[in-house]
Amino acid sequence: MNKDGHVLNGALLAIGLGFILAIDPTAGPIVGDESGSVTVDAVAVVAGDVARSVAELSLPVILGALFPDVDTAFGRHRKTLHSLPVLGIFMAFPYLFGNLQFVWIGVATHYLLDMVGSKRGIALFHPFSSTEYNLPTGVATSSDWAMRVTVIVTGFELLLLGLVHNYLFALDTSLVEATNVFRTTIGM
Repeated sequence: MNKDGHVLNGALLAIGLGFILAIDPTAGPIVGDESGSVTVDAVAVVAGDVARSVAELSLPVILGALFPDVDTAFGRHRKTLHSLPVLGIFMAFPYLFGNLQFVWIGVATHYLLDMVGSKRGIALFHPFSSTEYNLPTGVATSSDWAMRVTVIVTGFELLLLGLVHNYLFALDTSLVEATNVFRTTIGM
C-alpha cells in the first residue's frame, strides 16, 4: 500500500480500537440504565469515553502504521523495517519501558496490509531471508482498488482485534499481564 493507505488504515484503526476499548459489551446496557432507558447523560458519558480512547490511540497507532515505510529513506523498502524481528522490538517496548503500548498494533497492521492488500508483499524474516511473502488478494498500490482494499483489510483487522480483546485478553493490558494470561492458559 502507499502512504495514503497506511494513514487511512491507522486512522480507521484508532477510531475502531477507540470503540473496542471504551465499550464493554458484557457490562449490560451500553447507553442506558438497568431498565433500558437511554438518557442524554449516559450517551454523553459513552461518547466521552470513546472520544478519549480514540484521542489516546490516534498518535501511537498512526505512527506505528507509518513507521515501517521509513525504510524508503534508508535500507531496502519492504525488507529493512518490514520484518518480524522489528515487530518483536516494538512489542517489547511496553514490556521494557512501559510506553508505546499500541505502536506495535500499527506496525503489525501495516505488515498485514502490505501482505494482504498489495501484490508485492514483505520480507518477514529479513535480515535472515529476503523472500517476500504475500497473499494473492493484493492489488497494485496505484490501483483504483487500493483504498477499497485498505478499508476491507482494516475492517478485518478490527474484527480480529475485537475478538482478541473480548475473548482472549484485553488489548489495554500490559504485555507482562498478557504474557501471564497466555502462560496460564497454556499451562506453563
